[in-house]
Amino acid sequence: MSDRNETPLQSTIASRLGHRAIVFVGLMGAGKTSIGRRVAQALDLRFVDSDHEIEAVSRLSIAELFERYGEPEFRALESRVIERLLRDGPGVVSTGGGAFINAQSRKAVADHGVSIWLKADLDVLMDRVSKRQNRPLLKTADPRGTLARLMDERYPVYAQADITVETRDEKREVITTEVIEALDRHFDLALRRTLTAS
Repeated sequence: MSDRNETPLQSTIASRLGHRAIVFVGLMGAGKTSIGRRVAQALDLRFVDSDHEIEAVSRLSIAELFERYGEPEFRALESRVIERLLRDGPGVVSTGGGAFINAQSRKAVADHGVSIWLKADLDVLMDRVSKRQNRPLLKTADPRGTLARLMDERYPVYAQADITVETRDEKREVITTEVIEALDRHFDLALRRTLTAS
């Protein structure tokens, strides 16, 4: 973190965040890394991408891990890495599309973070993921059908996140601002609930 002067919103969110991390969840192509990095910069917090950490730890790409060890082994490694990242204190963590589906990872996020689901529709996701060829789960004869199936399976679980922000064909700066405003509302609501209960 830098020594620059904090804005009131930065200060408010940082104090309410405490030792927790802001954790982005959602499907591939939702913008978890690009928006997460901008939110971290705006709030003067460290940023880490769990997929990059997994690749650094294993010295293999995500695609290679899937190919060599299969999805169950990959998810076990992913869960361990995410738990370690969450113990590092306040910051912003971008997770892989399947991370939040794992019950152990989801509990770790609930215990040590504030989760934000970047929700996007199928057309937006397809437009984004078609530009990159490093998506192991989409190496199928029908990538669009696979992505639609993943949406059906995962969206009800992503909906358990603390905050949902609709991401769409809009400037990243706009989505970043909406995320920060949603965080502010979330913390304000949590504070009111605490005061009402006491």
